[in-house]
Amino acid sequence: MNALIERLGLSALRRIDPEAAHGLAIRALQAGLAPAPGPITTPRLKTTLAGLDLPNPVGLAAGFDKNATAIAPLSRAGFGFVEVGAATPLPQPGNPKPRLFRLTEDRGAINRFGFNNDGMEAICARLARRGKGVPVGLNLGANKTSTDRAADFGRVMEAARDHVDFATVNVSSPNTEKLRDLQGKAALSALLAGVMAVRDTTPVFLKIAPDLTEAEIADVADVAAEAGIAAIIATNTTLDRDGLHSPHRGEAGGLSGQPLFEKSTRVLARLSTLTDIPLIGVGGVGSAEQAYAKIRAGASAVQLYTALVYGGLSLVREIAQGLDTLLTRDGFASVAEAVGSNTKDWL
Repeated sequence: MNALIERLGLSALRRIDPEAAHGLAIRALQAGLAPAPGPITTPRLKTTLAGLDLPNPVGLAAGFDKNATAIAPLSRAGFGFVEVGAATPLPQPGNPKPRLFRLTEDRGAINRFGFNNDGMEAICARLARRGKGVPVGLNLGANKTSTDRAADFGRVMEAARDHVDFATVNVSSPNTEKLRDLQGKAALSALLAGVMAVRDTTPVFLKIAPDLTEAEIADVADVAAEAGIAAIIATNTTLDRDGLHSPHRGEAGGLSGQPLFEKSTRVLARLSTLTDIPLIGVGGVGSAEQAYAKIRAGASAVQLYTALVYGGLSLVREIAQGLDTLLTRDGFASVAEAVGSNTKDWL
């Protein structure tokens, strides 16, 4: 019955404007109208990421709960960890609407939100009130009108460090003009130094774009290692539009979901050959098999978001339980044993 209700709810949400549907989904979570099985775990699924103990390696990517208003229900939805945000120093409305488009034919989405959020003070106040649960992190962003975007990341880090289990430097969104320029070696090195100087003991992750060249990926690996980054998230959305069929394929913004799976996994696998820093695989994860492929390509954990638009929150349990089955089938006693066991197919 719960599965039927979820299917009917998803069908209804997909009939209305995507951003309005997302708002309704957040309100449904706040009202307790969502699966709440608690963290899905088995001895095989338990793993460690950057010193954090995870009940399972399936996390929620940033962007779903931008303003940290649904942390408690999301922590009970089966995820092994949750990332909220992105948060910028000052509140900002983001880009003009419409700015979110479903690509139903492609099982994907295009967004050009532009870091719309309530600002770090409001978001950090909510994070400070969160109860116990799975590890929770905050995605750090920069204001569009800032005269020093690199410094913005440090400001948000300093405000959030006592209230989160990890923080992610997000220089990979394509929706804030020139933000991706901060992925260059010199700029990224300076930015990360500023964040690391104020982090206290909070692990800092770095989220990168899938559209980097081989040389740029190598530079990211070098800079991340020098800075002491605890994990790299590969990847954010892409500007690529190859192979799309949806009438919305020409919209500006970042593409996520199934069309991103192969591209993001190849970047992940390449990174795994260049660094010992733990990796988190994001982009097109919509099944246990895809999560397992990311892990075998080099990811210590995975994150999902767009797949929830099409599969609902029950997908979290399906992926976690399916992962356990796949690990058992292949004789792995743990997630860690499977990490990087098949990078060759992606290089």
